[in-house]
Amino acid sequence: MTTRTALAAMILIAATGLTACGEKKDKPAAKAPAAALARTVSVGSVETRPLGGGVEASGLLVSREEAAVGSELSGYRVARLYADEGDWVRAGQPLAQLDDTLLRAQVEQQAAVTAQADAEARRVAGLDGQGVISQEQIETRRYQAKAQEAALKELRTRVSRMTITAPVSGLVLQRGVQPGQIAGGGTTPWFTIARDGLVELDAEVNEADLAGVRAGQPAQVSLPGGQSVSGVVRLVSPRVDSATRLGKVRVRLPVRPDLRPGGFGRATFGASGAAVTAIPEAAIRYEADGLFVMTIDSNNRAHQVAVKVGQKGGGWAQLVQGPPAGTRVVLGGASFVADGDVIRPATTTQQAVR
Repeated sequence: MTTRTALAAMILIAATGLTACGEKKDKPAAKAPAAALARTVSVGSVETRPLGGGVEASGLLVSREEAAVGSELSGYRVARLYADEGDWVRAGQPLAQLDDTLLRAQVEQQAAVTAQADAEARRVAGLDGQGVISQEQIETRRYQAKAQEAALKELRTRVSRMTITAPVSGLVLQRGVQPGQIAGGGTTPWFTIARDGLVELDAEVNEADLAGVRAGQPAQVSLPGGQSVSGVVRLVSPRVDSATRLGKVRVRLPVRPDLRPGGFGRATFGASGAAVTAIPEAAIRYEADGLFVMTIDSNNRAHQVAVKVGQKGGGWAQLVQGPPAGTRVVLGGASFVADGDVIRPATTTQQAVR
């Protein structure tokens, strides 16, 4: 091999190596898995539910009617208590007992005095105008007999009131008396009872919305713990507060242990009694050629579906045409998800949707 031939061979080998290295460097990297590139989005679902109305208001839970119970007597010691806060009581059931030991002794003494006065009055019976005894003495004995009978009756009335009873049936909300306490006849009630345990929502509604609320109208009341309670409007106040421009609306609620006077509630008025297939409004996409939602299949892949909706309320829309109840749908970020995309569902609640 000549020197020129050897040099040409070396140049050819070097060029081939450079070409191979260049091809290896320019080779595209392997594609990342689709799941790793999935967008995280909030997810809700299509539900069957009553559709809320357009009027919302908040307020406090209150007893429909409260009975304040105390003692009319003064100076007597509380001997026993028969009820406490949270107890259910019946009308006429004993709540407290005052110590009547001294009073009963007074009754016995007064009964003896009354008997003696009656006997004196009977001795002068029929002696009027006969001169045996003066008419003044006769009238005095009769008067004393009646006075002693009245005193005995008053003491016996006190005895009957030594037992404090419930005036109504219901739930004891508060107890303000302690064993051994001396009755003072004050204004502070010993027991506060919610009649029949009935609790209502005392909602404050804007003046402009009062026209859309009427007695007998259904309402859905949401509690801070996330529970939803069905109620009925019992009363719409005939007046509006001149300072706040708010009117009172009382919503009758069922008897439940989680409804406590003093708690907070939010009412949606006008909910229809019939359940409909509804979808969160946050899932609806408004396009030029109609309404769409992004449904999610079992593989977390999004699919664009055309829908038609009816009435709306409370953050929901009636689904006239679209996916069935139970179908998962993308919320809020649906405009950033394309048909066929794989998504990563984020846990959410329907309360957050509203």
